[in-house]
Amino acid sequence: MAPMTVIEITGAGGPEVLQVKQRPIPIPRQGEVLIKLAYAGINRPDVLQRSGSYNPPKGASDLPGLEGAGIISAIGSGVFEWKVGDEVCALLPGGGYAEYAVTPSTHCLPVPKGLSLKEAACLPETFFTVYSNIFQRGGLKAGEKFLVHGGSSGIGTTAIQMAHLFGARVFATAGSEKKCQVCKDLGAERVINYHNEIFEDVLQVYGGVDVILDMVGGTYIQRNLKSLADDGRLVQIAFLESAKADLNLVQMMTRRLSITGSTLRPQNDLVKQRIAEGLQKHIWPHLASGRIAPIMDSEFPLAEAARAHTRMETSEHIGKIVLKI
Repeated sequence: MAPMTVIEITGAGGPEVLQVKQRPIPIPRQGEVLIKLAYAGINRPDVLQRSGSYNPPKGASDLPGLEGAGIISAIGSGVFEWKVGDEVCALLPGGGYAEYAVTPSTHCLPVPKGLSLKEAACLPETFFTVYSNIFQRGGLKAGEKFLVHGGSSGIGTTAIQMAHLFGARVFATAGSEKKCQVCKDLGAERVINYHNEIFEDVLQVYGGVDVILDMVGGTYIQRNLKSLADDGRLVQIAFLESAKADLNLVQMMTRRLSITGSTLRPQNDLVKQRIAEGLQKHIWPHLASGRIAPIMDSEFPLAEAARAHTRMETSEHIGKIVLKI
């Protein structure tokens, strides 16, 4: 069988360490499918892996890429829910920056009606992360107030739409007036430009929020606690600033606050399967109806993955960046 084109991380460093290479096409094991990818999504964990600060879990491909969409080209033993030729989007354990990738069959989802493979490639990593963290971990309910930091990112644009769809009052932070307007258009009630407003002061006018989804960490952690209403929940999914902070935990006790969080990639296959089932039941119908949709920023050829990473690291993007395989 002819080799496939992949993007390897040739050493920890900047975007230039992403290099075009050739590798054998992987063979699906029991319970897995092989997908001929059409597009792959770019995510912050890919950047962290490239820089040497986020190693893939044991047994996962060392190639970056945690989501993609394409056509199933082979199935392993014990797979009955899919067949060769099915169009799917999938959460990947790694290996998305390639022409082919393998993943557990239960981590695949059908391409929502009306969406292209390009749009579908933006769904898995982002939608798995948002759905599991704001609803399952954060327990967000209709009528509650919700804040997402980085509202114009792939995670942010998804979280705004999803929380708004299910009846929450949505707040967001963003770094420019253009980005703030995008967040408003997606359903945010109030968007805070963090360059000229202090988000905790703004949110106190509203009595605080019930759930916060944060990717910044560091100094934001104490500020987030100040921004929560009584019984509020802070959900941490990344630490772009720092994983360490000085905290006064007295207010956690007196106001019954909770801090939780998760990273998706290290969780076991069954947990990811359960998230996929929840998405297909509760979210996929709204994608098919057009009530929510992935927000697209830009597309790069697979061979120009380094340019895609450079785009992400400028933080100028709005929504998702994809690689065309």
